[in-house]
Amino acid sequence: MTVSEMTKCVAIVSANDCAVALAEHLCGSEEAFVARMNQRAAQLGLENTHFTNCTGLFEDPDHYTSALDIAVMSRELLGHEFIRQYTNIWMDTIRNGEFGLTNTNKLVYYYDGCTGLKTGFTSTAMFCLSASAMRDGVEYIAVILHGDTSQARFDAAQALLDYAFANYTLYTPAPEEPLAPVAVELGVSDTVQPVCGGDGAVLVEKALREKLSLETELAPSVSAPVEAGQVLGSLTVRAGDQVLARVPLVAEAGVERLTFLQVWTRLARCLLGQDGISSGQG
Repeated sequence: MTVSEMTKCVAIVSANDCAVALAEHLCGSEEAFVARMNQRAAQLGLENTHFTNCTGLFEDPDHYTSALDIAVMSRELLGHEFIRQYTNIWMDTIRNGEFGLTNTNKLVYYYDGCTGLKTGFTSTAMFCLSASAMRDGVEYIAVILHGDTSQARFDAAQALLDYAFANYTLYTPAPEEPLAPVAVELGVSDTVQPVCGGDGAVLVEKALREKLSLETELAPSVSAPVEAGQVLGSLTVRAGDQVLARVPLVAEAGVERLTFLQVWTRLARCLLGQDGISSGQG
């Protein structure tokens, strides 16, 4: 089986044998792969997660996670288009059609906008699910742990996703007036233009949408060199006295520092210009 087929089996039907085979292929052994899993968990800031195997199938008190950590893992996973091509498949086949696959995540079949993601079950964890869905350009993740039945996890995830879509929306803050350039000291350019950092979008409650106000804070000046993306200030989104978000304002482009020769050349031109004006007036 190819890597693509094995990944498809893991994503659609929770194929533990394929998970182990992929781990061995990538790292030489499951143990070595698990070490990389724990290393990646630390990089993602997962404070309540530790792995002892690559499937979760074998119950171990040292193998654990939390709903929040699963949500973070899920968000990271959904950032890879390679995975997305498998996570919302309802039915498929492998081995030239000889073996059928049906997704263990039933939301893929009936929930509008479902993009994945993964089911799980052990006698201790019970019925678990990380479910994701996207509508109107915003994607939410709902994590259910210890469901009493398989259907209970789907119902609970659907309720959480429904709540998110009904009550929240994306808001892209934009100042009413264009942002003024920030002065650059000793730069090849005298100013740098600030722009909103990241994608600029903020998740807000729909009920607060008409009560939003913006507050801009920018440094009066910055010393060269300035790097593209360097933080110059912030755009604060408020609803009354409540701060909803702070969007960084960053440099649109870099500005190099003047060299010693450029400083002296600029100074000389300035002095010559002043002398010329004085002579003309005299």
